[in-house]
Amino acid sequence: MDEKLANIPHSSTDFITRFSSRHRTQVAFLKDRLQGATSYDRIAGYFRSSIFELIHEEVSAIGKVRIICNSDLDPRDVAVGKAAEDVVQRRMLEKWNSEDDPVASLKNRSRFERLYELLKAGNVEIKVVSRDDAPFLHGKAGVVRYPDGTSTSFMGSINETAQGWMHSYELVWEDRSLDGTLWVQAEFDELWKIGRRLPEAVVEEIGRTARKVQVKLGSLPDDKIGQSALVESPLYRRGEELMPWQRAFVTLFNEHRLRYGKARLLLADEVGVGKTLSMATAALVSALQGDGPVLILCPATLGIQWQTELLDKLNVPTALWLSSKKMWRDPHGHLIRTRGAEDITRCPYRIGIVSTGLIVQDTKEVEHLLRKQYGMVILDEAHKARKQRALGKDPIAGNLLKFMMSVADRSRHIILGTATPIQTEVDELWDLLEVLNRSATHVLGRDMSTWRKPDQVRDILTGNVAVQDEAEAWNLLRNPLPPRTDATLFDNIYQDLGYDETARDFTDRPYTDLDQFTRDELLDSLRAGTRGNKFFQYHNPISRHVVLRRRKSLEDAGLMKKIGVEMWPNPLDPNLRLFEGQAVKTSGDFDLAYEAVERFTTALGQRVKGAGFMKNLLRQRICSSVASGLSTCRKLIEKRQLDDEVVEDELDELLAEDPDLAGVFSVEIRHLNEVIFHLEKNPSDPKLDTCIYFLEEKVWLEDGCIIFSQYYDTAHWVAEKLSHHFPDETVAVYGGAGRSGIFLNGQWQSVDREDIKKAVREYEIRLVVATDAAAEGLNLQTLATLINIDLPWNPSRLEQRIGRIKRYGQKRETVKMANLVYQNTVDEKVYGKLSARMKDRYDLLGSLPDVIDDEWIDDIEAFEEGLKEFTNHRKNTADVFELRYGSFLQDDGSSWQLCEEVLDKDEAMKVLSSGW
Repeated sequence: MDEKLANIPHSSTDFITRFSSRHRTQVAFLKDRLQGATSYDRIAGYFRSSIFELIHEEVSAIGKVRIICNSDLDPRDVAVGKAAEDVVQRRMLEKWNSEDDPVASLKNRSRFERLYELLKAGNVEIKVVSRDDAPFLHGKAGVVRYPDGTSTSFMGSINETAQGWMHSYELVWEDRSLDGTLWVQAEFDELWKIGRRLPEAVVEEIGRTARKVQVKLGSLPDDKIGQSALVESPLYRRGEELMPWQRAFVTLFNEHRLRYGKARLLLADEVGVGKTLSMATAALVSALQGDGPVLILCPATLGIQWQTELLDKLNVPTALWLSSKKMWRDPHGHLIRTRGAEDITRCPYRIGIVSTGLIVQDTKEVEHLLRKQYGMVILDEAHKARKQRALGKDPIAGNLLKFMMSVADRSRHIILGTATPIQTEVDELWDLLEVLNRSATHVLGRDMSTWRKPDQVRDILTGNVAVQDEAEAWNLLRNPLPPRTDATLFDNIYQDLGYDETARDFTDRPYTDLDQFTRDELLDSLRAGTRGNKFFQYHNPISRHVVLRRRKSLEDAGLMKKIGVEMWPNPLDPNLRLFEGQAVKTSGDFDLAYEAVERFTTALGQRVKGAGFMKNLLRQRICSSVASGLSTCRKLIEKRQLDDEVVEDELDELLAEDPDLAGVFSVEIRHLNEVIFHLEKNPSDPKLDTCIYFLEEKVWLEDGCIIFSQYYDTAHWVAEKLSHHFPDETVAVYGGAGRSGIFLNGQWQSVDREDIKKAVREYEIRLVVATDAAAEGLNLQTLATLINIDLPWNPSRLEQRIGRIKRYGQKRETVKMANLVYQNTVDEKVYGKLSARMKDRYDLLGSLPDVIDDEWIDDIEAFEEGLKEFTNHRKNTADVFELRYGSFLQDDGSSWQLCEEVLDKDEAMKVLSSGW
């Protein structure tokens, strides 16, 4: 018998030895067998930090160690290709982080350190297999080989951890026969062939876990707060992260904060690039830095999305103001009682979210908000803050623009977010720039600055005019004076003028005060330009404060995966019997109901001035589904709150902000009753039939499908009907706080949203019906098809929807999307114009504005002209700003994922939970 094995208890045969952990002395079984080994192949259980706890030194001395581990990966997650590698990395990181016990992490720091050293040494290789390929749990085995050609193998529930041997009942069967070794080796080799390498990101996370330390806010430099706060946020724990261009925006915010003392930025990234998360992270950083209260202003329809994303991704609690109730809503859906409108300035959290509808309607809350000082104000869909311009009349600032000009005087930082800084007039961009310039003249300069006059600088910005004259150039440079760090030329100017600051808003010194060397350098720069463009195309105050990154630039840089979208209905498919052109066929009764809706909206418009939003809202709700149309009409008649999670943000908010809309007159009730009469005749809905057609006949269910609606009543109704049609299929409803759940054979059960997301990721649910209000934090890369059962007149919402499956981690090269609109409705007309611009299977919405103005809807010809104008302005705007930020896609290259200084969670939560 081999000398190494002589002193180990064994059976009556020479080849078989049996062990159990009942005999405590046998805890050293593997430790003894691995001494002096040349190779070690091991079929293990789950990959955990304790995998080498008892045998670290022995494994370190072995030339070749291969471990195959179990995992929760689905076979569909481990398909071949780069996308699958990304999925494996994310899922493994998520699994690793889900089992991280903060107490154990601290206690076992040395174990993590040793494991990291082993994995980086090069002699240990680890692979993982999917749960379907090898759901072994305790089916463990291994082969150990020695320099003299001998070997041994073992099988059983052996656990390498001291904890396992001390507290579990372990059985091991050692077989030193050639047949036994060959059999175990063959099993290992088969698993090794189908396994995937342990991602390097998991290895680095092990090292980070070993080295991480908890730190206090006061010990962190400002530019490290973001990564320290986020590295263990839900976003990062799920194996995801801020994209490089999003981190770059946060970096820019910190730079401006340090350079100017206040950050004034317009984020104009294209739809789908992730503006919300960029701005949200900047808000988090500002709040943690102690800058003061953060006010987020957004359309009412986006309030819950903001609140959900901040909590679900960044673990940031916020409060949402409900003007209909005059109360704050906490992130879990609970209402916080107040004294009334005046308590809008008593937000219970550091970050508060308020509807821009309040501002537009000039409600009581506005005067209270304007008495407050803010650390940061964020305006989402900022293009709505503009002047009304009519031919032959002086421009008139709307209420939202007036408010922003006032609140900018009371705020340190202002961030404006919109993919459409120019809707129809170039001057609209300057409306927003003037907001940034309030109490911050380093943006556009003081009163006499040429940069505040768009007619005089437009051609300079586009490069149609090249400034060559020294005096003219100095006039453009001195007001505002560029920061000295922007170019060597500017540093020389600061030195010549004797300025010590990093940035100044103005100098009244003449250019003759500059050294001749600096003047010559200026003239040379004017002639040579910058980065292949004219000097002032790159060096101008507008591009310093407007950030625009295009999707195509990100894809070309390899930062975004290019995923195609197959659009349906496809006119080339002869079997689309449910469609008439691009629209779903409707019944005569539905057409009569729709005509009654038009009569209602006409009557409402005659009675109530400015009822356009209400009119279009009702149109959209009946265009969503028969169920939504019925519930809306009934509850308008009954003057009850609509049963919809976004009604707080739409109809209720509208009624609260404009009392003239609160009552429904008798003539309007008659039209609403007509709608109900005609809709009730047909218990079915052609859109529901079309969903079943795609899921069943087009086999979309096999690839997994998400169905989107703007409205909860539509989503819940569709999910229930689909559950009856597919009785064995679990159908999830993904809605706002407290409104999510699953249907099975028509039976409903409330389920937490996180449980739904987990079930979808693990392929346990493949049919989800979701509302826009909850969609922002939803990542469903395991699904490959999407049905828009209704279409919001808001292209950014469409991009957010397709972004749930067309995103990082999607393994398929192409996903499928169906858009359902009823024929002979305004929806069909709007979609007809949008679809012509959505034919690029990769860049669906790059040429579309963030939001379609309400006034465009009634005049389809004006709608088309508006889209053309937007496209032209967008191209020119993008060309100007991409000169500066087209390459500004990444930060310094250091991954926040690897940050080892972790912000104290309790301290962070205490700061974020402190009220205004």
